[in-house]
Amino acid sequence: MAPIYRLPFSRSFALLASIALTVGPVASGAEQAFAQVQNSGAAAGAQVPATASSQATQAAAPTMTMNPAMNAGPASVADLAAGLLDAVVNISTSQKVKDEGNGPATPKLPENSPYQNEFNDLFNNKKDDDSNRKVSSLGSGFVIDPSGYIVTNNHVIEGADDIEAIFPNGTKLKAKLIGTDTKTDLSVLKVEPKHPLTAVKFGDSSKMRIGDWVMAIGNPFGLGGSVTIGIVSARGRNINAGPYDNFIQTDAAINKGNSGGPLFNMKGEVIGINTAIISPSGGSIGIGFAVPSELAEGVVNQLRDFGETRRGWLGVRIQPVTDDVANSLGLGSAKGALVAGIIKGGPVDNGSIKAGDVILKFDGKEVDEMRDLLRIVAESPVGKEVDVVIYREGKEQTVKVTLGRQEDSTQAAAASSDKGGQKPQLAPDSNGNHDGVINPNGSDDGDDDGMDGQDQGDNPQQSPQAQPPAQASSTVLGMKLAKLTAENRKSFGIADSVDGVVITEVAPGSAAAEKGLKAGDVVVEVAQEFVQTPSAASDKVSSLKREGRRNAQLMIASPNGDLRFIAVALE
Repeated sequence: MAPIYRLPFSRSFALLASIALTVGPVASGAEQAFAQVQNSGAAAGAQVPATASSQATQAAAPTMTMNPAMNAGPASVADLAAGLLDAVVNISTSQKVKDEGNGPATPKLPENSPYQNEFNDLFNNKKDDDSNRKVSSLGSGFVIDPSGYIVTNNHVIEGADDIEAIFPNGTKLKAKLIGTDTKTDLSVLKVEPKHPLTAVKFGDSSKMRIGDWVMAIGNPFGLGGSVTIGIVSARGRNINAGPYDNFIQTDAAINKGNSGGPLFNMKGEVIGINTAIISPSGGSIGIGFAVPSELAEGVVNQLRDFGETRRGWLGVRIQPVTDDVANSLGLGSAKGALVAGIIKGGPVDNGSIKAGDVILKFDGKEVDEMRDLLRIVAESPVGKEVDVVIYREGKEQTVKVTLGRQEDSTQAAAASSDKGGQKPQLAPDSNGNHDGVINPNGSDDGDDDGMDGQDQGDNPQQSPQAQPPAQASSTVLGMKLAKLTAENRKSFGIADSVDGVVITEVAPGSAAAEKGLKAGDVVVEVAQEFVQTPSAASDKVSSLKREGRRNAQLMIASPNGDLRFIAVALE
């Protein structure tokens, strides 16, 4: 028999005394310990007469009152979940992939081995179709229409040969891809049910506040029908997943397989589509992201109605407004989107918006940072006339523009190419994405600079014939500038469409060098004034210094014509 260890009585007594000291104040440790033993004995049925001392101790001991509401826990979401589970489906996909390579080498057996025939059958008599294998994956989706329309993530079904929707009751239906949008990672599927399906509707994610309760339902790790609950941890998250990032962050558990599933508010409305997580292990660590319904609903409706997206297009190239740029423009704070160029033949090629303008508000919506404009314009209907608040020449102005269609940007580029002889290039944003913001093209008739829609011939300062002879070069802000010639165009590979003054040298450690300027870049404008000679650039910088400006805003063109604005500190 295994030995049984018991605490000695003296040690037990000491332990009881120490516990009693944590309960409440008494006259002495010995009295408290004795009273504790008496209470223990009474609890066991021993007849121990109560003493005045023990009665006093019992009267002095504090009592704890439990609140029944605390014992009940938070309100249950069982009723809410019960009405939503049937609308959430598992998405199963399969794809045939071809194995690459010959695989492991065939083992060599000794001559006259009795197993030679078996090895030949295994390694040498494979069928040709064995090189193709089927790969399956699982995700989530939800029904938005009883007739069988289902929403999921694009990455759940991308490249799939077969798509199947598995319902909570076990029903499996083949799904057809109606449309997909890679920029928001959303897809719409269609199944053909025999009876109307349970469907859910979109809610307004813009009304969700940080701290509001949310519930996720999905198919984590293929388990199916799993419900998790959490709160909105943050809004407007940019995780560099696409040009229109505006994710809801939540701590509701989201794992592999939850992708494409719905994120509900406490009214049972879909306010997000679960899309991504941050996790070093592949499991939930409480940081999940959902595409908000305010962005997703419009995309889903377009995919459902047209099989494609039809986004608004402004036809501009934009860049962030930094503190230095804001200071150089006299803008109170670094906000908005700075227009770096206009596409020929685009919606604003009529001069309503010009290079150097800062867009502060679009169709009544504030543009706090550059990426806000991308999203707002994309969400706006094609052909809609909107008011745009811009900052130009030190004051705010309101202009009207009519939006084109983003997918038409390539046609506009081609038309401009046919007209001017050089195809304009899509201007990538800071993440390298090409999203309809296009560089301005070179002049098409010799009079237009292709950047702001203004005729150079209307401004004597910009006309080569009207300018007096100027020095061949000058040094400005650490840059050695020279007039553009056929020789230096060829030397630096500068396109014929680019005009301004070329940087031939940059002094190490200068303000220009700190901003990344280099030989071969072309200074097009200084403080929103076109410059075509080194002396014109030098004179403008001197004028800014006399005005007490701390920075000079420069429009810089790369040799191939890509434009950007930078603010260089005045030395």
